[in-house]
Order: sequence, then C-alpha cells, then structure tokens
Amino acid sequence: MSVQKPAEQQDSFFILGQTSNGRQFRPSDWAERLCGVMACFKPEGSGGGRDSHLQFSPYVTPTVVNGVKSVVVNGKLRALEPMAYHFVISFAKDNDLQMVDACLVPEKN
Repeated sequence: MSVQKPAEQQDSFFILGQTSNGRQFRPSDWAERLCGVMACFKPEGSGGGRDSHLQFSPYVTPTVVNGVKSVVVNGKLRALEPMAYHFVISFAKDNDLQMVDACLVPEKN
C-alpha cells in the first residue's frame, strides 16, 4: 500500500549538507547562499516592501536537520518556476548531496 501525499506537499524535500558518503559539505554557508539565489521566487502578491531583499523565499529555506545544515525545498516551486526547481535538484546532484522527502507542516493562521 502506498501513501499519497496531499497535492500541496508533493515533491517537497530536504537537501542535506552531507554528501552520499556522509562528509560535511563546504562552504559552511552553502545553504544560505543557495537560498539567497532563490529568494526572488515568492508567492504572487508577497511582493516587496522595504526589506524584501533580506527575506528568503518560502519555497527554498535554510534549516537544520538532526544537526546538519540543510535546505527545505517546497514542491510548490515546481509549478511556480520549473527551471528554478530543477536548478536546486541539479545543485544537490552535482555536489553529491543527500536528498530526503519532507512532510511540510502547515503554518497556523
């Protein structure tokens, strides 16, 4: 029996800052750099504001998973901007980083 994720959570995943053989990925600020590149991809209407350049995209955000610097990639990015979605996957593959499925918990309103 397979478990189907809700549509809004499909394809969400973590990129862990560890290579396939368990080595820590460098540089140490890789997650923030990757998320900074992806910061312009935001939901419609979330727009600017004075400090908009200081905010990460809600689709690609840095985090820590079990003590490992990581990035969580929300599957919604795939529909919003497929090339950006493939860019982050290619980044992980090119750098031999581990990717694991994520189950995103909805925020309270």
